[in-house]
Parts: sequence; structure tokens; C-alpha cells
Amino acid sequence: MLRVLLLGLGALAVGTDSYVTAGLLPAIGRDLHEPESVTGQLVTVFMLCYALLAPLVGAALGRWGVRHVLLGALGLFCLANAATAVVSSLPALMVARGLAGVAAGVFMPVAATAAAVLAGPERRGRALTVVLGGLSSGTVLGVPAGLLLAEHTGWRSALWLVTAIGGLALAGSLALLPDVAGAAMPSLRERGAQLTDGRVVTAVLTTFLQTVASLGLYTYLVPVLDASGVTAHQTALWLWGAGGVVGSFLVGPLLDRTGRPGVHVAVLLAALSLGLAALPLLSGTAVLPVLVLWGAVGWAFVVPQQHRLLGLRPSGGAAVLALNSSATYLGGSAGAALGGTALAVGVGPSHLPSAAAVAAAAACLLHVLVRRRPPAAPRPAPAPASSPGLEQNGDSSAVRS
Repeated sequence: MLRVLLLGLGALAVGTDSYVTAGLLPAIGRDLHEPESVTGQLVTVFMLCYALLAPLVGAALGRWGVRHVLLGALGLFCLANAATAVVSSLPALMVARGLAGVAAGVFMPVAATAAAVLAGPERRGRALTVVLGGLSSGTVLGVPAGLLLAEHTGWRSALWLVTAIGGLALAGSLALLPDVAGAAMPSLRERGAQLTDGRVVTAVLTTFLQTVASLGLYTYLVPVLDASGVTAHQTALWLWGAGGVVGSFLVGPLLDRTGRPGVHVAVLLAALSLGLAALPLLSGTAVLPVLVLWGAVGWAFVVPQQHRLLGLRPSGGAAVLALNSSATYLGGSAGAALGGTALAVGVGPSHLPSAAAVAAAAACLLHVLVRRRPPAAPRPAPAPASSPGLEQNGDSSAVRS
């Protein structure tokens, strides 16, 4: 399991990198003399490249072999974060964050594939939990550590921390990771074939709207907290991440017992909408329990949504979950862009949760309306590329966030 733990360490670096930037935006803005509405687009670029460019790069590198793709992605990830820590202009930061997003988007699904193969069928679930747990633990362990470091030594030190974690994973993988048989990612053709099923399209659109609300608002959580009179930013971010880890681990056993993923999705989306709508009405420490709820339902949503998508397209599981993953980060980037635009035109941060609640409510309504329609006749799907373990979990980046 040591080699699987190395992949989990790489996932921890990706999880930290994905979410620590939101807490660094005020400091980056002060350093570059830019408003948060502008620096927030660093998150947009990361997520957009993760969602759109990483699938193209991953498909192009599929014939390289899993080990080479993993090492290349980790190497680019470390270089991109080191560049983020040293460049001093906003355009250069944008490029560095984009490259980090591409590297992260390539690494995560391939890491899940490698973990499944290395562990073998009897320990596959445990191996995937290590990788996915590393990703989610980045918000609970990596983000607070990065922000604490940034508070005392500057925001760039948080990126050096991410680089160091990724570097350890890279060094260990270079020394210990063997060649791993199996295709790294589904092809673009396999992904595109999922779009012929209207129920898959609406489910993926539901994911997009959910992440516009949850991840998009998280980008501007610090100014939202300031508007609510919450000054303990690190505590608030930690509570959001802790809620996310608890929610993502608890929803699986509950789903196994009930076997009704559609109902779980509806309940979680409704809870997210109500929680976000309540944020502007609260102030001070009363905001903190809502942050835990938001993190829990936001992360828990992914598990039943993946389960439901696999039920819709059981013969194309890897491809449909990869498509859903792209929708996740595309929604996060769209939410970050919309939030930045709103702030730029003078909308106060206190109004952002209400807008996010509307997006979550729209996702819930769309989901409920689609579930009430009769299922479409099954269509043949192209056989997915042979990828041990990937059909079970698809694109591990879909479990985020």
C-alpha cells in the first residue's frame, strides 16, 4: 500500500492547491494591487483548465502509459506551483494557475486507475479511498496549514507548501511506482458519446449548476465572511472542509442502505439551497454551523450523483463520470467568474450567497423534473477503453469537489 499512499499524497497536494487559493485572494490582491474581483479569476483559470484542457491532454497522453502520465503530471504540477510562488505579475500568475489546473486534471483520474490496479480487486475499494481521501483531506489539513503559513510568511509560502507536498509524491513515485498496465483515461469520443443521452445531459447540467453555487461561492468565502462579521477565516475554512469530509464519508453507507441516489441528490440540493439562502441572514458565530452544513451537503452530493450516472449509462461508466468531473470544475470556474463580475460592478459580497442559493435551487428543480420523466429507451454506447478500476470510479476528481 506504500505506492498507493504516494498517490494519495499527490491527491493531497491537488486538494490543497484547488482550495487554498480562495483563502489567499485578499493577500494576493494587496500584493498585486488588484481587487478580489480580478484575483478571483485565478480560481476561474485553474478550474477552467482542469475542466476543458485536462481532458484533451489526458486523451492525447493515454498511450504513454499510466506511470509516465503520472510522473509527467506531477512534474508539471510542481513546476506550475513553484512558478505561482515566484512570479510577480497577474498575467504570469494566470498562466501558472492554468498549467497547475491542467496537471491536476490529468493526475487525479490516472492516480485512481493506478491505485486500483496496484491494490488488486480485493483491496481496490480501500486503495480508491486513500486517493479520494487525500483529495478531500486537502481542504481540512492542507488549506488551514497553507493559510497559517501564509499569515506568518506571506501568501507565496502556501504555494511552496503545495510544491513541497507534490515534490514528495513525485520523488516517491519516481523511486517506487512500477509500470501500471491499463489505459489512463477514456477517449474524447467516448466522452462525447454520453451527450447523446438526454438524461445524462440534464444530470451533468445539474452538476454544473450545483458547483456554480457551491464552489463558485467558495471562491469568495473570505469577503462573504467579512460581510457577515466573521474574522476567524482559518476556522471558518476548516469547518467548511471538515463538513465536506464528514459528508462525503457518511453518504456512501447511507446510500448503500437506501439504494435511492435520486432522492439523496434532491435532498442534498434542497439543503444546499436553504443553507446558502440563510447565510445573509446570519452574522458572527451563527454563520459557522451553516458553513459545516454547506461543506457537508456540497461534497456529499457527488457520491449519489455518480451512482445515478452509472445507473443511466452502466456500459460507459468511466466516460460519463469523466464528463461529470469536467462539469464540476467548469461550474466552479463559471461561478468564480460570475462572482468576480458581480463584485466588479458593485454588488456587495453579502448578496453572493443569495445568488448561489438560486443556482442550487435551479439544480434541484431540474433534477426533480428530470426524475419525473419516464426513462428513455437505452442506446448502445461505445465500449470504454480497458482501464482496471476506472470504470468503478471514473474520474476521481469528481469526488471534490
